[in-house]
Amino acid sequence: MKIAIVSDTHNNFINFKKAINWANENGVQMILHCGDIQTQEIIDDARKIFKGEINFVKGNGDYDLNFPEAIEIEADSKKIGFSHFPEIAKKMAKSGKLDIVFYGHTHKPWEEVIDNCRLANPGELAGQLFKPTFAVYDTEANLLELKILDNLK
Repeated sequence: MKIAIVSDTHNNFINFKKAINWANENGVQMILHCGDIQTQEIIDDARKIFKGEINFVKGNGDYDLNFPEAIEIEADSKKIGFSHFPEIAKKMAKSGKLDIVFYGHTHKPWEEVIDNCRLANPGELAGQLFKPTFAVYDTEANLLELKILDNLK
């Protein structure tokens, strides 16, 4: 299964839509959004155009949105967790029960290993601090790729 991981869209639906369209065209079945979406309208619009399932967690900028701070799922026997906050993600990675954990908040793409668990940040889609990026995780190949939005065709 291919899963797109996005974070920190900060109401930039143009960039989020570009990532969703790429996901639809490239066999992505699920999107995990690591928070700072900011409005229900963005969520509603994203759900209308993405062909698969989108899961959201709450970020520090999501004042009026009612999402959990962390979610754990299983896909193709991979145990996956995601949160907006690095501190929560690190605790999840140290729990020993997950294969990979994603987080946002810092806007900076990052990957490391903590106690045999991969911990990764897909960067930001808003393009506020860095180039807009997101990640794609292939559960079968156990491959994680960073996608630079400006380089997508």
